[in-house]
Amino acid sequence: MKTTVKSFFAPLESAGVNELWFQRKKFIHFSGCDYFRLSHDSRLAAAAKKALAKTGLNVAASRMTTGDRAIYHQLEAALQKFFRCESAVVLSDGYRAPLALAQAFAGNFTHAFIDELAHGASFDAAQMLGCPVQKFPHRDAAALKKLFSGRGKTFRPVILTDGLFSADGAVAPLQAYLKILPRTGMVFVDDAHGIGLLGAHGRGTVEQENVPRDRVIQCGTLSKAFGAFGGVILSSPAVRGQILARSRSYAGATPLPPPLAGAALAAVKILAGDQSRREKINANTNWFRTQLRRHGWEIPGTPGPIVRLPVLKTVEEMRLKKLLLAAGIYPPFLKYGAATHGTFRFVISSAHTRAQLKKLVAVLKKFKE
Repeated sequence: MKTTVKSFFAPLESAGVNELWFQRKKFIHFSGCDYFRLSHDSRLAAAAKKALAKTGLNVAASRMTTGDRAIYHQLEAALQKFFRCESAVVLSDGYRAPLALAQAFAGNFTHAFIDELAHGASFDAAQMLGCPVQKFPHRDAAALKKLFSGRGKTFRPVILTDGLFSADGAVAPLQAYLKILPRTGMVFVDDAHGIGLLGAHGRGTVEQENVPRDRVIQCGTLSKAFGAFGGVILSSPAVRGQILARSRSYAGATPLPPPLAGAALAAVKILAGDQSRREKINANTNWFRTQLRRHGWEIPGTPGPIVRLPVLKTVEEMRLKKLLLAAGIYPPFLKYGAATHGTFRFVISSAHTRAQLKKLVAVLKKFKE
C-alpha cells in the first residue's frame, strides 16, 4: 500500500485518549502535552459541569470589577497548597502569566537576559520590562556569568527562562543561575511544561532543581499536565499585590470561564492525591529511551517525557514520516522559533500502552536499519 505525505496543517480530531483522526484515518499520537491525559478524565468533566450549573459559562467582567467568584479563590488556595508557595494568582491562560508578571515588575530591573530557546511568551514579556534585553546561549550559565561581569553596583538583572523546555526536554539549571545572580536579581521561570510533572511531588522545575522561591518566580499553565486551562503565577503575597496593582493583563482581562476553573481545581486535587501517574510516565519514558539507544539512537537523558530525535536530512525526514504514517502513527515533526531545521519530537504520556510504545520503537528501529 502506497503512503503519501500530505500537509500537516489539516485539522486533527480526537479519537480517544492516545489516538486522533487525521485525513479520515485514525493514528496513534505521541504529541501534544496532555501528559497525564487528564483532559479525558470524567472527574474534570463533572467538576466543569457543576461549576457551569452554579456560576454560568462566563463572568463577563474582570476580577477587579464584578467578575470575581469563589471558584477562583478555591483554585488559588489549592494551587498554593499543592506547590507549597505563599501565594498563587490565577489568570485566564498560560501565555498571559509571564506578561502579567513582567508588567508587575516593569522598571524594577536594569537588564533582562533570556534563554535563546525560551518560549515566545517570555520574549514578549521581556519587552514589557522597560530595560535592555539580551539573549544568552541555551542553558549556558558560564556564558551568562560573562554577560554579568563588570556591570557595577547598580546592576539589577532578571533572567527569563523556560523550566522544562518543550523543544528538547531539557531543564533550566536554576541552581547554577542562582549562584551567579547578584542579590538584586531575580529569575522568572515559565514552567508551563514542568508544573504538575517534574519533581517528587509535581511542583515543577523549582522542586526538580531544589531551589528556594525567594528569588525565583514560577509561572505556568493548567492546560498541560493538569489537563484543564488557565495560567498561574506562584510567588509571595507581595508579588501578588504588585500583579493586582500593576498588571493590565490581569486587571483588564476576563478570567477563565468558571467551568474550566472547576475542572482545574479537580485536576489539582487528583494530582495531589495520586503519584501513580508520574511513576507511570517516568517508567514509559525510561523504557522508550532505553529501547532507542539499543537501536543506535543518540538520546539525551533529560528528566521530562519529551524525546527529541537528532536533526535529520530532508530525505531522511520524508522517509521517517512515511514509515510512521504506514504504521498508523502521526508524525510529530516540529520546527521551533528561528530554527532552520525541524526535528521529530515524541511526547510520552502516562496513558501510552506498552504495545503502542513498541510499535513506535519498531518504526524507529526499521528506520535505523
